[in-house]
Amino acid sequence: MPKRLTEAQVAQYREAGYLAPIRIMDEAEALALRAALEAVEARTGGPLRGDLRHKSHLLFPFLADLVRHPALLDAVEDLIGADILCWSSSFFIKEAANPAFVSWHQDSTYWGLSSPEVATAWVALTPSDAENGAMAVIPGSHKLDQVPHRDTFDRHNLLTRGQEIAVEVDDSKAVMLTLRPGEMSLHHVRLVHGSAPNPSFDRRIGYAIRYIPTHIRQLEGEDSATLVRGIDRYGHFEPEPRPDGERTPPMMALHKRIAERNAKILYRGTGVESFNDPAALRG
Repeated sequence: MPKRLTEAQVAQYREAGYLAPIRIMDEAEALALRAALEAVEARTGGPLRGDLRHKSHLLFPFLADLVRHPALLDAVEDLIGADILCWSSSFFIKEAANPAFVSWHQDSTYWGLSSPEVATAWVALTPSDAENGAMAVIPGSHKLDQVPHRDTFDRHNLLTRGQEIAVEVDDSKAVMLTLRPGEMSLHHVRLVHGSAPNPSFDRRIGYAIRYIPTHIRQLEGEDSATLVRGIDRYGHFEPEPRPDGERTPPMMALHKRIAERNAKILYRGTGVESFNDPAALRG
């Protein structure tokens, strides 16, 4: 019996590769998270960039709480089981009247994980709709194997390598995932998805959290993850601690080491060495 989702929703995820919208908090709570993010940006001198956008839940307690949100984890558990690691997280922020976009892609392309049993929770901290570049998906495309991608390093592409699918995508099949603050979408790691620029007068802010069952391994190097529910009986990933304050020196040092190691996996074969490399600082 599912904890959060209905049997029909679980069946839809298996068939279509996504679910949306799923409310996990009220709008006031989501807007408080936006305010917390923007307070951080005010203290740090602008939007988070480089490695600060990668695994931000290791640096900021309000995000450490978000990746452990009970309602969110109940929905994820219904899809991937009760022993859950948060493998990664990152902000996808489109500034107002900005050309930043996300090309058609599959998340699984460069992650190096041993299995496609991976679910991404995309949590909206602002409205995400047709007016500001909401995510669109190709239903059922998660049933494809890994398809070829090409790297563009387009300076407006929010993806790690500016990667895009190297085969034609039928845009007529796309479904837009409209979300209100406090709602989330869930999508499969192989679902083809992307999003257009934000021509509106406000930011579009989403926080993407990648969850994996504990039996999955990293095939391309050493890696770490945060146990957020259940028990890790496998130990394939170095355990990550919960931050006890904002950007504390020990967590900053740990986060730097983790980000450098993850960059080697995600950018392998490109010559890019870190999330702070000029080629990586796009959008």
